[in-house]
Amino acid sequence: MSFFRVTLMRSAIGLPAKTSGVLKALGLHKRLRTVYHPVSPDIAGQIFAVKELVDVQEVDQRLSKQEMKELRRPESGFWVERRAAEMRR
Repeated sequence: MSFFRVTLMRSAIGLPAKTSGVLKALGLHKRLRTVYHPVSPDIAGQIFAVKELVDVQEVDQRLSKQEMKELRRPESGFWVERRAAEMRR
């Protein structure tokens, strides 16, 4: 089963009430919130109505909140981009 992974990228402040209603129906009420919905024509129509505000990806499985948090976590440590001797030249 496939899912739509929908993330609200832009706020609906100042937009018509109909747009806010569609976002509420999708379960999006806060920026950068991600929700999963099964792929269906109904959900696709709702997403199409607010396509300028959301980022959509089709994924094979839902991720839990913990798994989403782990994906956002940067790798530990640091990267050396240049050596100090190269910078003095």
